[in-house]
Amino acid sequence: MTFYDILFPAEAGVVALSSEAPACFADLNLDQVMDAITDGRQEYDLRPFFCTPLRDSETIRYRQAIARDLEDKALLACIKSFADQMRMARRYLALAKKLRFRHHREGWFLEAARVYCEAVTSLRHDLAPAALASDGLSAFREYLAAYVDSDQFTVLLGDTVKLKGDLAAIKYCMIIKDGTVKVRRYEGETDYSVEVSDTFAKFRQGAVKDYGTNFTTGSGMSHVGARILDCVARLHPDEFAALNHYCDAHSAFADETIRVFDRQVQFYVAYLEYIAGLKKAGLAFCYPQISCQRKQVHADDSFDLALAHQRVAEGTAVVSNSFFLTGPERVIVVSGPNQGGKTTFARMFGQLHYLASLGCPVPGSRARLYLFDRLLTHFEKEEDIRNLRGKLQDDLVRISAILERATPDSIIILNEIFASTTLEDAVFLSSRIMERIMQLDLLCVCVTFIDELASLSAKTVSMVSTVVPENPAERTFKIVRKPADGLAYAISIVEKHRLTFEQIKERIRA
Repeated sequence: MTFYDILFPAEAGVVALSSEAPACFADLNLDQVMDAITDGRQEYDLRPFFCTPLRDSETIRYRQAIARDLEDKALLACIKSFADQMRMARRYLALAKKLRFRHHREGWFLEAARVYCEAVTSLRHDLAPAALASDGLSAFREYLAAYVDSDQFTVLLGDTVKLKGDLAAIKYCMIIKDGTVKVRRYEGETDYSVEVSDTFAKFRQGAVKDYGTNFTTGSGMSHVGARILDCVARLHPDEFAALNHYCDAHSAFADETIRVFDRQVQFYVAYLEYIAGLKKAGLAFCYPQISCQRKQVHADDSFDLALAHQRVAEGTAVVSNSFFLTGPERVIVVSGPNQGGKTTFARMFGQLHYLASLGCPVPGSRARLYLFDRLLTHFEKEEDIRNLRGKLQDDLVRISAILERATPDSIIILNEIFASTTLEDAVFLSSRIMERIMQLDLLCVCVTFIDELASLSAKTVSMVSTVVPENPAERTFKIVRKPADGLAYAISIVEKHRLTFEQIKERIRA
């Protein structure tokens, strides 16, 4: 088995990554999800991995299998330990580049190589007994084992261990007198620091303040320290000559494949850590079936990932929803009272398909989703006076652009379109748009107050946000499959003009 890449199998070839978030991100709150996932991991530059949806179902299954393996806590822990060590090695290398004095710089380079060697050998040891099911991690384990056994790494490891030992064995004496520092070879003198500590130990009374100072690795070295180190180097020329030769011989000691793995595996680690808290709260995640042909999609017990993350952090409940499309059904028309979860449902539908296209586990206990070519969204936006267009014209321009880009493999999500015009005009315009969408035979979710859209053809399905029967003012946030009740638009208009029963009573009392 030949290892190619932990994100893409060899069959996928070279994939062009995009660092620019798709236009749908803001509408679907995926920008919030990505920001939270990548927070604290800026050094890995993970955004391109989350901004590049896949069009290859085999690559998606390749990633799903790797993510399943990494759900093993022991395996995930060893990957995170490896990442911590690699991060330390990079920091030491970055520090070495900033240091002024040669011996100091070379010493930190050696330390970076030592940490790298330890990271690689530890990962090889940890992966050896792991029960891996994915082709990606299995192939990487084979690659890693071959690399650790190679002459290239064996020489690096041997040179590193020997040089660290030789330098650690160096002892020297400093004589400080009248502002002058002299350095000479160690000749078996007594270590008086131990005697001083023992002498004053008998005066210690209970806990005392520690006046010791820990010097950080970023503090560098003073010119005095550098001169002392130069003197030590002159006393031990062979060891420091070996250090200089080591830095030249191993100037690019990190293997490129392992370096790329270290970055790419964070795609999985970051996402799994992000959903770990939600799973702990009892929310379900699953690996969806992916289809490039069948548009009979479904999802059970799903939810808006961004909203769920917020709700769990606040300690409030998360409401899940389910949906399915069978036979010729392609369009879900969502209606119901305001603030009932309709927009959240639409976002959920889009999030599920986008996350599935990355190869990630998605919210829900079970799902089968469609592999789209474009995920296009139209959510209500505030009127922008700079484009000199009214609200209705702006809606028409934006929707026209969406329909021009859409193909039968696209997914469109429309949220409360044409709310700024009359009911008659809204029905007419929405119906024409829905006809075009149904001609394309693409998947669509349409959140609307226009109940007529739910029964345009056999391709449309009505789903309604429900209320508590005993108290219609209380929302359940459950979206269920049932015929529209004909009251959604009326309720919306009444609320908009403050003509509900409670609002009228309040005005009369005032």
